[in-house]
Amino acid sequence: MLSNILDRIKLPFRRERELYSSLYRIIGFYPHDISYYKLALMHKSVMRRNAKGKPVNNERLEFLGDAILDATVGHIVYEHFPGKREGFLTNTRSKLVQRSTLNKLANEMGICKLILSSGRNASHNSYMGGNAFEALVGAIYLDRGYDACMRFMKDRILKEMLNIDKVAYKEVNFKSKLIEWSQKNRVKINFKLLSQGQDKNGNPVFKYAAELEGIEGCSGEGFSKKESQQLASKLTLEQLKRKPQFIDEVFAAKTNRTKMEEEPVVIVPDTHPQDDFIVVKSEDLPLKKHESPFQEEVFTESQDEVREQSPVISNLVDEIDELHLDDISAQRMSDEEIIAKAEEEAFSKG
Repeated sequence: MLSNILDRIKLPFRRERELYSSLYRIIGFYPHDISYYKLALMHKSVMRRNAKGKPVNNERLEFLGDAILDATVGHIVYEHFPGKREGFLTNTRSKLVQRSTLNKLANEMGICKLILSSGRNASHNSYMGGNAFEALVGAIYLDRGYDACMRFMKDRILKEMLNIDKVAYKEVNFKSKLIEWSQKNRVKINFKLLSQGQDKNGNPVFKYAAELEGIEGCSGEGFSKKESQQLASKLTLEQLKRKPQFIDEVFAAKTNRTKMEEEPVVIVPDTHPQDDFIVVKSEDLPLKKHESPFQEEVFTESQDEVREQSPVISNLVDEIDELHLDDISAQRMSDEEIIAKAEEEAFSKG
């Protein structure tokens, strides 16, 4: 308290009093060494370098702050939930320090407005605020120590901005999220049982791995199938976000699968025997026919050709030739003419 009063008295005489005031509203006390906090708010897109030519940005502080967050939040969760199992405590801590939660906190607290970066990069990096939050925790640790980090997380964050009980019992269905993603992208998904056994206390333990297009993603272990599959889904989703080569591998496998499914089916062969092995001679071919307007069939063969084909047909043709069509009259005879004709033929024979 006395330290804050002294720092407040010194504030009007500081060169960067606006930054001091902004940080006080965020972390609840005035910095001692402002350089740590300036570095925590410097994104790598600024492309600054020190006198030795090395890049100057908040990545190293982000690494340190991530470790401090795990320790302080783990300590707070341990004290807040006495008697809870290790799996519950781990899951609750993961929800509190996950990047999306930190990113929301950074936006609400105004940290994002203080980040020094190229404007274009800031619009495309959705986790820039969460990274700066971790770097800010690292700066507090270097400037004020572990106890200051604990007070910041316990009094400023978990008491004022986060409801630790709601976060702990909030059910996030990572498996449903992974299945939804796979359905939208038409990717085959499967959960493979890797092992099943018991821990040292006799509790059942399951280990599952999420498979996308036959490619194994991350695995998860828990006291139930649901818990292990949830953890495997969560880790696989994080891997899809952070490892582009994993996504490329999954979609390459999908392309190979769909390519095989889209190949044309081989035509089923005909079961009827083919007779193309029979050689047809030209003289055995059927005679050509000519169509007339009256739908009559007229053959081109001459009578001599017909005689050569069959002796029966030849004799029939000769008989037809001997017939005299002149004796055939189309005029009908009367009864008297018929009787006179018959008497004439009778007397002539007698």
